[in-house]
Amino acid sequence: MVKADIFVLSINKSVQQKFKIMTTQRNKVHLIGFAGSDPEVREVGNNQKVARVSIAVHEGYRNSQGEYVPQTQWHKLVLWNKQAEIAEQLVHKGTAFAIEGRLNSNSYTAKDGTKRYVTEVVVSELQLVEREAEKEPEEVQ
Repeated sequence: MVKADIFVLSINKSVQQKFKIMTTQRNKVHLIGFAGSDPEVREVGNNQKVARVSIAVHEGYRNSQGEYVPQTQWHKLVLWNKQAEIAEQLVHKGTAFAIEGRLNSNSYTAKDGTKRYVTEVVVSELQLVEREAEKEPEEVQ
């Protein structure tokens, strides 16, 4: 009986250690893609800026015939203050960029009385990404 109790304790510690590691990764999103348009930037409240832009993330899979089937996922981004200023200056339609942020879901009542749901990524980090086609050819030595 004692051996079984020790075994259960070691599993619980292992699970606890894994859980502690996972708790540092709460609600975190990383995306790399292309801006679908120029950001819409507004000033709200006490000199706060908010920018909204969509990002297209290209993915794909191979079908049963082995052919590559491209897919594009669109995500709505919200950027506040400093990140909004950076987006306003550097992000334009087609710009390749990477973001880190968190998911935020809201609901609202539309003008026609229906309840609508929106999930957006609130961006905490934004970084421009160099497109493959834009890279300069490597020098052959």
